[in-house]
Amino acid sequence: MKEIFFLIKESPEGGFEAEALGQAIFTEADTVDELKSQIKDAVSCHFEEKDRPAIIRLHLFNDPGT
Repeated sequence: MKEIFFLIKESPEGGFEAEALGQAIFTEADTVDELKSQIKDAVSCHFEEKDRPAIIRLHLFNDPGT
């Protein structure tokens, strides 16, 4: 796997949530900067080094209905 995609959205409780598309990885944090760090840690924990994606892409989802 060369890259992994995360969908980021604001949490109803405050802060932000990130969920990987196609992988069972979920994390959350109070700020986007903290979330980026949490995502890197989660990817490192989820994959062995030889299988770890080289690129992590983030997509911020903003639901205008909320």
